[in-house]
Amino acid sequence: MSDSSQVSGRDSGFGIRDSKLDVLIDAARAVRENAHADYSGFKVGAALETADGTIVTGCNIENATYGLTVCAERVAMFKALSEGHREFRRMVVVAPPEAPTPPCGACRQVLWEFAGDLEIVLANLNGETGRLRIGELLPQPFDRRLLK
Repeated sequence: MSDSSQVSGRDSGFGIRDSKLDVLIDAARAVRENAHADYSGFKVGAALETADGTIVTGCNIENATYGLTVCAERVAMFKALSEGHREFRRMVVVAPPEAPTPPCGACRQVLWEFAGDLEIVLANLNGETGRLRIGELLPQPFDRRLLK
């Protein structure tokens, strides 16, 4: 991605401006400020777009025991599910490093379970850093097919 409009996350890759992506990135950046990251200092925000265009956000919430910490991606997904949403288009994840920061293993599993091969747009405080699908991040998921 050498084109500055693509790096900023503002171009769909086909020369078409994706204004909804602008809104998703901005929402993830804004909710990131609500993160409770007192232990790591690593604030993450996520914005999940549902099939009907609703945006549901989440931020990471840390706990002193670390094992009870919940990532931004799972907070957004669980909020969406608790609000009745069952179909999803994509998720934006905003984290501070320059390098793309994909969802952790637990988030990959949860996202696969509830959203299938969801598109994940990675961004930092300056713009988009990458795009992947959950199937690329979790190529052999454990799901209901294996429980039969």
